[in-house]
Amino acid sequence: MKIIVKSLLTGLAIVLPLIITVELLRWLLLTVETGLAPLLKLVLPGSWYWPGMAILAFVLLCMVIGYSTRWSGFNWLWQLPGKIMLKLPGTSQIYGMLQDIIELMSGKNFADGSVVMVKLPGSEIELIGIITKQGGQPDDRMSSLMQDEQLAVFIPMAYNVGGYTIIVPRSCTRNIDMKPAEALQLTLSAGLGSSKASIKK
Repeated sequence: MKIIVKSLLTGLAIVLPLIITVELLRWLLLTVETGLAPLLKLVLPGSWYWPGMAILAFVLLCMVIGYSTRWSGFNWLWQLPGKIMLKLPGTSQIYGMLQDIIELMSGKNFADGSVVMVKLPGSEIELIGIITKQGGQPDDRMSSLMQDEQLAVFIPMAYNVGGYTIIVPRSCTRNIDMKPAEALQLTLSAGLGSSKASIKK
C-alpha cells in the first residue's frame, strides 16, 4: 500500500506542475488572442489575419511600451493607470500584490551589487540576501529605524514568493558577485537551477 501511495505522490509531483504550467500558458495565450484579434481584424483585411498574430502584436506592444519608458513623459503616462488602480477600493490590494510579485521576481527594485551573504551570529550558517535599505538615509521610514552601520536585507524563501526583511550590522554581510534577479531565482529554486556566480574575494 505504501508503494502505491508513494508512486501516486511521485507521479502527481511530476505531472501536476506540467499540467498547471500548460493550462496557465494556454489561458494567457487564449485571453490575449481573443482580446486583441477583433481589434486587428478591424485594421487588417480579413485575408491578412492569421491565428497567433494577436499574440505577436501583444509582444511587440509590450516591447514598445517598455522601450518608451526611457522618456519621462511616456513613463508617466504608462504609470498613470497603475496609480489609479492603487487608489480604487477593492482593486488596490489585488493590483498592488500582483505588481509586487512581478517586481520581486524580476529584481526590478534591487540595485546591482546589493546581493550579500548574511552570516548568522554564533554560527557558520550563511543566507543569501539582497540589501534593500541602508541606515542613515534621510526621509526614509525604514532607514530611520536603523543605525548608520545597519543594513536591511531581504531574505527570499525557497519555493515561495515571500521572505523576511532582517536588520543586520554591515559586518555580518559580505558581497557576492551576483545580479539581484539571479539571486532571487537561485534562492526561490532552492539552488536547484543552473545559475552560476563567482564570489568576490
